[in-house]
Amino acid sequence: MNLNRRDVLAATGAAALGSLASSSLKAAESRSAAPTQAKVRFCLNTSTIREKKLGLDVEVDLAAEVGYEGIEPWIREIETYKKSGKSLSDLKKKIADHGMRVESAIGFARWISDDDAEREKGLEQMKRDMDLVRSIGGKYLAAPPVGMNGKDSPDLDLFAAAERYHAILELGRETGVTPQAEIWGHSKNLSRLGEAVFVAVESGHPDACILPDVYHIYRGGSAFDGLGLINGAAIQCFHFNDYPATPPRLEMNDSHRVYPGDGVAPWEEIIGMLNAIGFSGAASLELFNRDYWKQDPKEVLEIGLKKMKAVFGQA
Repeated sequence: MNLNRRDVLAATGAAALGSLASSSLKAAESRSAAPTQAKVRFCLNTSTIREKKLGLDVEVDLAAEVGYEGIEPWIREIETYKKSGKSLSDLKKKIADHGMRVESAIGFARWISDDDAEREKGLEQMKRDMDLVRSIGGKYLAAPPVGMNGKDSPDLDLFAAAERYHAILELGRETGVTPQAEIWGHSKNLSRLGEAVFVAVESGHPDACILPDVYHIYRGGSAFDGLGLINGAAIQCFHFNDYPATPPRLEMNDSHRVYPGDGVAPWEEIIGMLNAIGFSGAASLELFNRDYWKQDPKEVLEIGLKKMKAVFGQA
């Protein structure tokens, strides 16, 4: 029997869906029983204090001092650090000496583009980004829908996206850094939780995983109930933030994000879902709030960590 690429994806996707369905049934059963407290690690996404331009090594020291267990830097910060003449191996050692992990990193390679030439360049950039992340001890990298996110972008064939995700997962096997299919709620494509899950499932790859975000799930219009259908092991990192009651959902942007618990996100439901599915990854504080950027960065990190722990019932 001859199978084309889509047949293979469909077959492996069906198997993955069977596994996912089994895990969701277990999640439903566990929600009816007393939930187990999620064992998470608290992480800082450096966007939260980026306008202070402290430098990645200083941000690591500050996050460790406050009590974060992990760091999630942006690729451009790692590049800036390297271009300054500083050693990435020294930074890796500093992070390890603090007992911290590089939980993820934020890059913008155009791996998903419909344009073949652009996508090829995107794969080259993805490889460079992965090498940088690996150099400081990281094993995961965000893979957002850059190149297919603009309002004038064509509608994305999700099967094609799954094939392209499979390609960068294979690249991840070579480099030791796994790309995470990231949801962007404001994007023309891959804006919904179900779309990211579809791409991960239909990639047919054992390393497939997703990178959710509280704000982006809401901004894209997905219900948080969908989290209950995902195996917690498929989420290595989860971006934590909150959103206010106003402006309306479709008028929101990244700058409207607030500390977890300071907005109207349904935290009891969200944490209940994460407990039920066995999420044990990193809860990463990712904010772009301009008011917070003006404040003392240490104070911002202290408040953010306290509020993340509070929504998990650890305050």
